[in-house]
Amino acid sequence: MPSFSGTESPVPMKIRCPKEPLLAALQTAAAVVPSRSPKPVLTNVRLEATRDSVVLSATDLEVGIRIELEGVETEAAGVVLLPSGRVTAIVRESSPGTVFEIHSDGTAAVVKAPRSEFRLPAEDPLEFPSVATFPSGGFFELSTPLARELVKRTVFATDNESSRYALGGVLVELTSSGVIAVGTDGRRLAKMQGPIEAKDGGHADATPIVPARAMQLIDRCLGGPDQAVQLAVRDNEILVRTAGTTISSRLVDGRFPRWRDVFPERPDAIRVHLVAGPLLAAVRQAAIVTSEQSKGVDFSFEPGQLVLTGRSAESGESRIELPIDHASGTVKIKLDPRFVADFLRVLDPGSAVVVELTDPQSACVCSTDDGYGYVIMPLAAD
Repeated sequence: MPSFSGTESPVPMKIRCPKEPLLAALQTAAAVVPSRSPKPVLTNVRLEATRDSVVLSATDLEVGIRIELEGVETEAAGVVLLPSGRVTAIVRESSPGTVFEIHSDGTAAVVKAPRSEFRLPAEDPLEFPSVATFPSGGFFELSTPLARELVKRTVFATDNESSRYALGGVLVELTSSGVIAVGTDGRRLAKMQGPIEAKDGGHADATPIVPARAMQLIDRCLGGPDQAVQLAVRDNEILVRTAGTTISSRLVDGRFPRWRDVFPERPDAIRVHLVAGPLLAAVRQAAIVTSEQSKGVDFSFEPGQLVLTGRSAESGESRIELPIDHASGTVKIKLDPRFVADFLRVLDPGSAVVVELTDPQSACVCSTDDGYGYVIMPLAAD
Protein backbone atom coordinates (compact mmCIF):
# COMPACT_ATOMS: atom_id res chain seq x y z
CA MET A 1 0.00 0.00 0.00
CA PRO A 2 1.34 3.47 -0.80
CA SER A 3 2.26 5.48 2.27
CA PHE A 4 3.15 9.07 2.99
CA SER A 5 5.70 10.06 5.56
CA GLY A 6 4.57 12.28 8.37
CA THR A 7 1.18 10.65 8.86
CA GLU A 8 1.91 9.06 12.22
CA SER A 9 0.52 11.97 14.28
CA PRO A 10 -2.64 11.47 16.36
CA VAL A 11 -5.72 10.77 14.23
CA PRO A 12 -8.73 12.86 15.32
CA MET A 13 -11.10 11.23 12.79
CA LYS A 14 -11.01 7.87 10.98
CA ILE A 15 -13.66 5.90 9.10
CA ARG A 16 -13.89 3.05 6.60
CA CYS A 17 -16.58 3.32 3.92
CA PRO A 18 -17.51 1.33 0.77
CA LYS A 19 -17.35 3.15 -2.55
CA GLU A 20 -21.01 2.96 -3.54
CA PRO A 21 -22.74 4.80 -0.65
CA LEU A 22 -19.87 7.29 -0.44
CA LEU A 23 -20.02 8.13 -4.14
CA ALA A 24 -23.81 8.46 -4.09
CA ALA A 25 -23.59 10.90 -1.17
CA LEU A 26 -20.79 12.93 -2.77
CA GLN A 27 -22.66 13.21 -6.08
CA THR A 28 -25.84 14.32 -4.33
CA ALA A 29 -23.95 16.87 -2.23
CA ALA A 30 -22.31 18.22 -5.40
CA ALA A 31 -25.67 19.70 -6.40
CA VAL A 32 -25.26 22.12 -3.49
CA VAL A 33 -21.50 22.74 -3.52
CA PRO A 34 -20.75 25.96 -5.46
CA SER A 35 -18.13 25.68 -8.21
CA ARG A 36 -16.91 29.14 -7.26
CA SER A 37 -17.56 31.13 -4.13
CA PRO A 38 -16.26 34.22 -2.31
CA LYS A 39 -15.93 31.78 0.59
CA PRO A 40 -13.58 29.02 -0.68
CA VAL A 41 -14.45 26.83 2.31
CA LEU A 42 -17.87 26.23 0.73
CA THR A 43 -16.27 24.19 -2.07
CA ASN A 44 -15.71 21.47 0.54
CA VAL A 45 -18.02 18.88 2.01
CA ARG A 46 -18.00 18.29 5.75
CA LEU A 47 -17.65 14.73 6.99
CA GLU A 48 -18.54 14.21 10.63
CA ALA A 49 -18.23 10.86 12.38
CA THR A 50 -19.77 10.16 15.77
CA ARG A 51 -20.32 6.92 17.67
CA ASP A 52 -23.85 6.70 16.24
CA SER A 53 -23.64 8.05 12.68
CA VAL A 54 -21.52 9.47 9.87
CA VAL A 55 -22.95 12.55 8.13
CA LEU A 56 -21.78 14.26 4.94
CA SER A 57 -22.97 17.87 4.62
CA ALA A 58 -22.67 20.73 2.13
CA THR A 59 -24.06 24.24 1.74
CA ASP A 60 -23.88 27.32 -0.45
CA LEU A 61 -25.52 29.46 2.28
CA GLU A 62 -28.86 29.29 0.44
CA VAL A 63 -29.42 25.53 0.31
CA GLY A 64 -27.90 22.96 2.64
CA ILE A 65 -27.89 19.16 2.74
CA ARG A 66 -27.04 16.53 5.34
CA ILE A 67 -26.68 12.91 4.20
CA GLU A 68 -26.36 9.99 6.59
CA LEU A 69 -23.91 7.42 5.22
CA GLU A 70 -24.80 3.75 5.52
CA GLY A 71 -22.38 0.86 5.96
CA VAL A 72 -19.62 2.97 7.54
CA GLU A 73 -17.24 1.74 10.22
CA THR A 74 -16.07 4.48 12.59
CA GLU A 75 -12.69 3.92 14.19
CA ALA A 76 -12.35 7.42 15.66
CA ALA A 77 -14.98 10.17 15.90
CA GLY A 78 -14.23 13.60 14.50
CA VAL A 79 -14.72 16.07 11.67
CA VAL A 80 -12.84 16.75 8.44
CA LEU A 81 -13.41 18.95 5.39
CA LEU A 82 -12.93 17.27 2.01
CA PRO A 83 -12.52 19.15 -1.31
CA SER A 84 -15.70 18.11 -3.05
CA GLY A 85 -14.55 17.87 -6.66
CA ARG A 86 -11.29 16.02 -6.00
CA VAL A 87 -12.70 13.53 -3.51
CA THR A 88 -15.63 12.76 -5.82
CA ALA A 89 -13.19 12.10 -8.67
CA ILE A 90 -11.04 9.84 -6.45
CA VAL A 91 -14.01 7.74 -5.40
CA ARG A 92 -15.62 7.69 -8.86
CA GLU A 93 -12.44 6.43 -10.57
CA SER A 94 -11.94 3.55 -8.14
CA SER A 95 -12.96 -0.05 -8.80
CA PRO A 96 -16.43 -1.29 -7.76
CA GLY A 97 -16.50 -2.55 -4.20
CA THR A 98 -13.47 -0.53 -3.09
CA VAL A 99 -13.43 0.24 0.63
CA PHE A 100 -11.92 3.61 1.49
CA GLU A 101 -10.25 4.68 4.68
CA ILE A 102 -10.61 8.40 5.36
CA HIS A 103 -8.85 10.10 8.20
CA SER A 104 -7.56 13.48 9.24
CA ASP A 105 -4.21 14.06 10.87
CA GLY A 106 -5.07 17.63 11.82
CA THR A 107 -3.41 19.25 8.80
CA ALA A 108 -4.60 17.14 5.87
CA ALA A 109 -7.28 14.70 4.84
CA VAL A 110 -5.99 11.28 3.82
CA VAL A 111 -8.07 9.08 1.50
CA LYS A 112 -6.75 5.51 1.21
CA ALA A 113 -7.76 2.53 -0.86
CA PRO A 114 -5.98 -0.85 -1.09
CA ARG A 115 -3.68 0.37 -3.90
CA SER A 116 -3.87 4.13 -3.70
CA GLU A 117 -3.49 6.95 -1.22
CA PHE A 118 -4.24 10.66 -1.50
CA ARG A 119 -3.20 13.37 0.93
CA LEU A 120 -5.34 16.48 0.42
CA PRO A 121 -5.05 19.89 2.07
CA ALA A 122 -7.78 20.22 4.68
CA GLU A 123 -9.27 23.51 5.83
CA ASP A 124 -10.39 24.15 9.39
CA PRO A 125 -13.81 22.52 10.00
CA LEU A 126 -14.65 25.41 12.36
CA GLU A 127 -14.71 27.71 9.33
CA PHE A 128 -17.48 25.69 7.68
CA PRO A 129 -21.01 27.11 8.19
CA SER A 130 -23.44 25.00 10.18
CA VAL A 131 -26.06 23.10 8.20
CA ALA A 132 -29.49 22.90 9.83
CA THR A 133 -30.69 19.66 11.37
CA PHE A 134 -34.30 18.54 11.27
CA PRO A 135 -36.32 19.55 14.35
CA SER A 136 -37.48 16.92 16.81
CA GLY A 137 -41.10 18.14 16.78
CA GLY A 138 -43.58 20.37 15.01
CA PHE A 139 -43.48 19.04 11.46
CA PHE A 140 -45.69 17.61 8.71
CA GLU A 141 -45.53 14.19 7.07
CA LEU A 142 -46.59 13.07 3.60
CA SER A 143 -45.98 10.12 1.31
CA THR A 144 -43.05 9.93 -1.08
CA PRO A 145 -45.25 9.46 -4.20
CA LEU A 146 -47.18 12.63 -3.35
CA ALA A 147 -43.97 14.57 -2.64
CA ARG A 148 -42.63 13.53 -6.03
CA GLU A 149 -45.78 14.67 -7.82
CA LEU A 150 -45.82 17.98 -5.92
CA VAL A 151 -42.41 18.76 -7.38
CA LYS A 152 -42.74 17.24 -10.84
CA ARG A 153 -46.11 18.81 -11.57
CA THR A 154 -45.31 22.39 -10.48
CA VAL A 155 -41.62 23.28 -10.65
CA PHE A 156 -41.51 23.41 -14.46
CA ALA A 157 -44.00 26.31 -14.43
CA THR A 158 -41.80 28.62 -12.34
CA ASP A 159 -39.77 31.54 -13.72
CA ASN A 160 -36.35 32.27 -12.21
CA GLU A 161 -35.83 35.26 -14.52
CA SER A 162 -38.93 37.17 -13.50
CA SER A 163 -38.72 40.23 -11.24
CA ARG A 164 -42.47 40.13 -10.66
CA TYR A 165 -43.82 38.70 -7.45
CA ALA A 166 -41.99 35.56 -6.32
CA LEU A 167 -42.26 33.44 -9.44
CA GLY A 168 -38.87 31.75 -8.98
CA GLY A 169 -40.25 29.35 -6.41
CA VAL A 170 -43.11 26.99 -5.64
CA LEU A 171 -45.71 28.13 -3.13
CA VAL A 172 -46.36 25.33 -0.62
CA GLU A 173 -49.53 25.81 1.42
CA LEU A 174 -49.58 23.61 4.53
CA THR A 175 -52.49 22.94 6.82
CA SER A 176 -53.15 20.18 9.34
CA SER A 177 -54.97 18.12 6.71
CA GLY A 178 -53.63 18.99 3.28
CA VAL A 179 -50.86 20.45 1.13
CA ILE A 180 -51.13 22.51 -2.05
CA ALA A 181 -48.11 23.30 -4.25
CA VAL A 182 -48.37 26.04 -6.89
CA GLY A 183 -45.93 27.17 -9.58
CA THR A 184 -46.49 29.93 -12.13
CA ASP A 185 -44.61 32.16 -14.55
CA GLY A 186 -47.53 34.52 -15.17
CA ARG A 187 -48.61 32.84 -18.40
CA ARG A 188 -49.52 29.43 -17.01
CA LEU A 189 -50.09 28.04 -13.53
CA ALA A 190 -49.73 24.51 -12.16
CA LYS A 191 -51.35 23.35 -8.91
CA MET A 192 -51.04 19.98 -7.17
CA GLN A 193 -52.67 19.00 -3.90
CA GLY A 194 -52.91 16.01 -1.61
CA PRO A 195 -53.20 14.80 1.99
CA ILE A 196 -50.67 15.60 4.69
CA GLU A 197 -50.49 14.78 8.38
CA ALA A 198 -49.38 17.09 11.18
CA LYS A 199 -46.93 15.55 13.65
CA ASP A 200 -45.83 16.60 17.15
CA GLY A 201 -47.42 20.02 17.12
CA GLY A 202 -47.04 20.78 13.43
CA HIS A 203 -50.53 22.26 13.22
CA ALA A 204 -49.74 25.87 12.39
CA ASP A 205 -50.63 26.80 8.82
CA ALA A 206 -47.66 27.86 6.69
CA THR A 207 -47.25 29.22 3.15
CA PRO A 208 -43.53 29.12 2.31
CA ILE A 209 -42.27 29.85 -1.19
CA VAL A 210 -39.56 27.26 -1.87
CA PRO A 211 -36.87 27.97 -4.51
CA ALA A 212 -37.23 25.82 -7.61
CA ARG A 213 -33.66 24.58 -7.18
CA ALA A 214 -34.42 23.30 -3.68
CA MET A 215 -37.57 21.57 -4.94
CA GLN A 216 -35.55 19.76 -7.59
CA LEU A 217 -33.00 18.66 -4.99
CA ILE A 218 -35.81 17.31 -2.81
CA ASP A 219 -37.09 15.28 -5.76
CA ARG A 220 -33.60 13.89 -6.38
CA CYS A 221 -33.26 12.73 -2.76
CA LEU A 222 -36.63 11.03 -2.38
CA GLY A 223 -36.52 7.37 -1.42
CA GLY A 224 -38.84 4.45 -2.06
CA PRO A 225 -42.64 4.74 -2.25
CA ASP A 226 -43.10 3.34 1.27
CA GLN A 227 -40.87 5.93 2.94
CA ALA A 228 -42.41 8.99 4.58
CA VAL A 229 -41.28 12.54 3.84
CA GLN A 230 -41.17 15.01 6.72
CA LEU A 231 -41.37 18.76 6.29
CA ALA A 232 -40.90 21.64 8.73
CA VAL A 233 -40.97 25.43 8.34
CA ARG A 234 -38.84 27.60 10.63
CA ASP A 235 -38.73 31.39 10.22
CA ASN A 236 -37.24 31.97 6.76
CA GLU A 237 -36.29 28.34 6.16
CA ILE A 238 -37.86 25.06 5.10
CA LEU A 239 -36.45 21.68 6.08
CA VAL A 240 -37.28 18.36 4.41
CA ARG A 241 -36.16 14.96 5.68
CA THR A 242 -36.33 11.95 3.40
CA ALA A 243 -34.49 8.64 3.16
CA GLY A 244 -31.67 9.59 5.54
CA THR A 245 -31.18 13.01 3.96
CA THR A 246 -32.13 16.43 5.33
CA ILE A 247 -32.41 19.38 2.96
CA SER A 248 -32.65 22.94 4.23
CA SER A 249 -33.34 26.00 2.12
CA ARG A 250 -33.94 29.67 2.54
CA LEU A 251 -37.34 30.75 1.32
CA VAL A 252 -38.03 33.06 -1.61
CA ASP A 253 -38.83 36.60 -0.51
CA GLY A 254 -41.76 38.42 -2.06
CA ARG A 255 -45.46 38.08 -2.66
CA PHE A 256 -46.98 35.19 -4.57
CA PRO A 257 -49.86 35.95 -6.98
CA ARG A 258 -53.44 35.36 -5.82
CA TRP A 259 -53.52 32.00 -7.54
CA ARG A 260 -57.05 31.05 -6.49
CA ASP A 261 -58.41 33.87 -8.66
CA VAL A 262 -57.11 31.93 -11.67
CA PHE A 263 -59.53 29.06 -10.96
CA PRO A 264 -62.91 30.79 -11.17
CA GLU A 265 -66.21 28.96 -11.10
CA ARG A 266 -67.41 28.74 -14.71
CA PRO A 267 -70.71 26.88 -14.84
CA ASP A 268 -71.16 27.78 -18.52
CA ALA A 269 -67.81 26.29 -19.56
CA ILE A 270 -67.54 23.42 -22.04
CA ARG A 271 -65.72 20.40 -20.58
CA VAL A 272 -63.98 17.94 -22.88
CA HIS A 273 -62.61 14.59 -21.66
CA LEU A 274 -59.29 13.54 -23.22
CA VAL A 275 -56.41 11.10 -22.66
CA ALA A 276 -52.94 12.52 -21.96
CA GLY A 277 -50.83 10.33 -24.28
CA PRO A 278 -52.74 10.76 -27.56
CA LEU A 279 -53.22 14.48 -26.88
CA LEU A 280 -49.49 14.97 -26.26
CA ALA A 281 -48.65 13.18 -29.52
CA ALA A 282 -51.09 15.39 -31.46
CA VAL A 283 -49.73 18.59 -29.87
CA ARG A 284 -46.14 17.66 -30.67
CA GLN A 285 -47.03 16.89 -34.28
CA ALA A 286 -48.92 20.15 -34.74
CA ALA A 287 -46.01 22.12 -33.25
CA ILE A 288 -43.46 20.80 -35.78
CA VAL A 289 -44.05 23.68 -38.21
CA THR A 290 -44.29 26.44 -35.61
CA SER A 291 -41.52 28.95 -34.97
CA GLU A 292 -40.54 31.49 -32.33
CA GLN A 293 -42.36 34.18 -34.32
CA SER A 294 -45.42 31.98 -34.93
CA LYS A 295 -45.42 29.60 -31.99
CA GLY A 296 -49.12 29.19 -31.37
CA VAL A 297 -51.26 26.18 -32.27
CA ASP A 298 -54.98 26.56 -32.94
CA PHE A 299 -57.13 24.08 -30.98
CA SER A 300 -60.59 23.60 -32.48
CA PHE A 301 -62.85 21.42 -30.34
CA GLU A 302 -65.51 20.20 -32.75
CA PRO A 303 -68.21 17.52 -32.45
CA GLY A 304 -66.36 14.20 -32.48
CA GLN A 305 -62.86 15.58 -33.04
CA LEU A 306 -60.15 17.98 -31.95
CA VAL A 307 -58.39 19.69 -34.85
CA LEU A 308 -54.95 21.17 -34.18
CA THR A 309 -53.36 23.47 -36.76
CA GLY A 310 -50.00 25.17 -36.79
CA ARG A 311 -48.31 27.38 -39.33
CA SER A 312 -45.30 29.55 -39.95
CA ALA A 313 -44.04 31.39 -43.03
CA GLU A 314 -40.78 29.46 -43.16
CA SER A 315 -42.00 25.94 -42.28
CA GLY A 316 -45.49 25.59 -43.74
CA GLU A 317 -48.68 24.28 -42.12
CA SER A 318 -49.87 21.31 -40.08
CA ARG A 319 -53.31 19.86 -39.44
CA ILE A 320 -53.79 17.06 -36.94
CA GLU A 321 -57.14 15.42 -36.18
CA LEU A 322 -57.77 13.63 -32.89
CA PRO A 323 -61.06 11.77 -32.28
CA ILE A 324 -62.67 12.91 -29.02
CA ASP A 325 -65.87 12.40 -27.08
CA HIS A 326 -67.41 15.83 -27.60
CA ALA A 327 -70.94 16.50 -28.81
CA SER A 328 -71.38 20.21 -28.04
CA GLY A 329 -70.66 23.14 -30.31
CA THR A 330 -67.26 24.16 -31.66
CA VAL A 331 -64.89 26.07 -29.37
CA LYS A 332 -61.59 27.45 -30.61
CA ILE A 333 -58.56 28.67 -28.70
CA LYS A 334 -54.92 29.45 -29.58
CA LEU A 335 -52.34 28.08 -27.13
CA ASP A 336 -48.58 27.82 -26.85
CA PRO A 337 -47.93 24.12 -27.59
CA ARG A 338 -44.91 24.09 -25.26
CA PHE A 339 -47.13 24.95 -22.31
CA VAL A 340 -49.64 22.25 -23.21
CA ALA A 341 -46.89 19.66 -23.70
CA ASP A 342 -45.27 20.55 -20.36
CA PHE A 343 -48.53 19.72 -18.60
CA LEU A 344 -49.10 16.45 -20.45
CA ARG A 345 -45.51 15.21 -20.08
CA VAL A 346 -45.75 14.93 -16.28
CA LEU A 347 -48.78 12.63 -16.55
CA ASP A 348 -48.98 8.93 -17.32
CA PRO A 349 -49.99 8.45 -20.99
CA GLY A 350 -53.26 6.82 -19.94
CA SER A 351 -54.28 9.59 -17.54
CA ALA A 352 -57.72 11.11 -18.04
CA VAL A 353 -57.67 14.87 -18.56
CA VAL A 354 -60.56 17.31 -18.46
CA VAL A 355 -60.14 20.48 -20.54
CA GLU A 356 -62.46 23.36 -19.62
CA LEU A 357 -63.08 26.19 -22.12
CA THR A 358 -65.41 29.14 -22.49
CA ASP A 359 -64.14 31.31 -25.38
CA PRO A 360 -60.92 32.17 -27.28
CA GLN A 361 -60.03 35.01 -24.89
CA SER A 362 -60.43 33.17 -21.57
CA ALA A 363 -58.02 30.81 -19.85
CA CYS A 364 -57.93 27.10 -20.68
CA VAL A 365 -58.22 25.08 -17.46
CA CYS A 366 -57.00 21.47 -17.41
CA SER A 367 -57.44 19.03 -14.55
CA THR A 368 -57.04 15.40 -13.55
CA ASP A 369 -58.86 13.32 -10.96
CA ASP A 370 -55.86 13.12 -8.59
CA GLY A 371 -55.65 16.75 -7.48
CA TYR A 372 -53.79 18.33 -10.41
CA GLY A 373 -54.92 21.57 -12.03
CA TYR A 374 -53.28 23.58 -14.81
CA VAL A 375 -54.22 26.94 -16.33
CA ILE A 376 -52.91 28.27 -19.66
CA MET A 377 -53.53 31.83 -20.86
CA PRO A 378 -54.49 31.91 -24.55
CA LEU A 379 -52.51 33.59 -27.30
CA ALA A 380 -54.09 36.23 -29.49
CA ALA A 381 -55.77 34.75 -32.54
CA ASP A 382 -54.36 35.67 -35.95
